[in-house]
Amino acid sequence: MPDQKDLLIRGVEEIINKEILIEKIKSSRKLRIKLGIDPTAPDIHLGIAIALRKMAEFQKLGHKIIFLIGDFTAAIGDPSGANKTRPMLSKEEVEHNAKTYLEQAEKIVDIKKAEVRKNSEWYKKMSLAEYLNIKSNFSVQRILERDDFTNRIKEGKDLRCHEIDYPILQAYDSVVLRSDLEVGGTDQKFNMLAGRRLMEKSNIEPQEIMTLKILVGIDGVKKMSKSLGNYVGITEKPEEIYGKIMSIPDEQIMNYFELCTDIPLSEIKKIENPRDQKARLAYEIVKIYHGKDSAQRAEQEFKRVFREKLNPSEIEEVQLHGVWNIVDLLVNLKFAKSKSEATRLIEQCAVKINGKTEANRFLKIELKDRMIIQAGKRRFVRVKIK
Repeated sequence: MPDQKDLLIRGVEEIINKEILIEKIKSSRKLRIKLGIDPTAPDIHLGIAIALRKMAEFQKLGHKIIFLIGDFTAAIGDPSGANKTRPMLSKEEVEHNAKTYLEQAEKIVDIKKAEVRKNSEWYKKMSLAEYLNIKSNFSVQRILERDDFTNRIKEGKDLRCHEIDYPILQAYDSVVLRSDLEVGGTDQKFNMLAGRRLMEKSNIEPQEIMTLKILVGIDGVKKMSKSLGNYVGITEKPEEIYGKIMSIPDEQIMNYFELCTDIPLSEIKKIENPRDQKARLAYEIVKIYHGKDSAQRAEQEFKRVFREKLNPSEIEEVQLHGVWNIVDLLVNLKFAKSKSEATRLIEQCAVKINGKTEANRFLKIELKDRMIIQAGKRRFVRVKIK
């Protein structure tokens, strides 16, 4: 059973009306706890998992967790944290992403015991007159106060009319669901406060708000994001997860322990060597999403490749033949997205052929059966001649 102190502190940035929330938790009342999900992408990474892990804690205490799938609002695109208008998604994209998201979320929460809703349930039935009545509760000045909007206006970037409606739509979701608490990242605070205000105006007890800390990506610079390539997906191969975690900057170790595991931070501080801390972190994260056996195998494989300097036990095979320019080969193998990226890898001495570093971007390579090509520290393929 989750510790109440951890529930309200670990990974939490801010709680609006914390004392009232504590009173509600201590009472016998089972709270309705909302997490809004806009399925704009199909995969869950460690940054997204933070909110799911917090919801799982509430669920274990017997509270009702609500996953609000924003299938209607996803078509608009949440402007939170965006410096430009997000692309609008098709109905098919939204449905596919939502299905995949919930399948992956089952690694963290009990979906069968959760309440799963879609906001198209009410928005498809709503008349324009009804929506305008809801919208009348908000002022343009108040909506434009949010940083995302003011920054874009100052920078001369487009702010589309439908984006201004997004906080209002998310707010009304809370009215319909009569949520007692809404959980989300710090970038969702404005939207969640809008929900609280609209509930008050609708004579409904306003929801409390819990904002969660944002996880920095494995680059140690920006928020974890699939579009930035600095993410760790929870369904990635155990060895890939382990290797990515071992690559994070040392200053992010404790942050990752706090947000991605349940290990007491006092226990980790007793480990003096950052490398050993990261090894424990990588092991724990793989264990959470793939089990103890997979975590042990990933740990052994990492030692084999990075400490003993051996090739991985299992290497993906690709069928190719002929003579290739090394830049074109890297792009074909999807080790690089472009020729310029492939050239950078070569110039950084990050490309090896059969264990030998190749730094000549004009090199011609005659492919041979069982030739091993490596890019970076974790990407290997073995050539199989057609």
